Amino acid sequence: MGNELQDNEIVQLLWDRQEEGIAQLQAKYKRYCGAIAKRIVVNPEDTEECVNDTWLRAWNSIPPHRPENLAGYLAKIVRNLALNTYKKQHRKKRGGDVVTVALEELSDCLADKKDTLEEIERQELSDMIANYLRGKSIEQQAIFIKRYFYLMEIKELAGDLQIKENTVKSILFRMRKELKMYLEGEGIFI
Repeated sequence: MGNELQDNEIVQLLWDRQEEGIAQLQAKYKRYCGAIAKRIVVNPEDTEECVNDTWLRAWNSIPPHRPENLAGYLAKIVRNLALNTYKKQHRKKRGGDVVTVALEELSDCLADKKDTLEEIERQELSDMIANYLRGKSIEQQAIFIKRYFYLMEIKELAGDLQIKENTVKSILFRMRKELKMYLEGEGIFI
């Protein structure tokens, strides 16, 4: 892969409407985006569909957007596509699957009302969570993001960070409790 382009070069190709930009996205980010989608939808066909749709969404959104962090931009797109696919597949059933468990854990920090997020702008809430995380160690930030953005299982997270599963669970429990208190301090009551 000696001729792999830098992210800013790939963004420029997309900005200039050069189809080579899509080929470069696929070459550089297919495994990365696939890993994100697979954690959520599991099924290989659905994973592939989410990844392919990611390239189309990137093509359609650049321009007007010019992402500074291409990997993060693609992660957000593929994650949202995978979550939408997941929701369609699991509308009627709820259970102990990885996505449901992770999202239910985090829901303890938010109000029970379904319309709460409608009352609070998503960006404002996102900024508050980001601000909360800035005050945490790099390890804590990694654990939180890998669990609640990338939806990694506790066991996978522990292996990835080479720490015990109980340590991960304990850190996440404390962080959710602190996040809840932080959000309440910002005027978001549970």
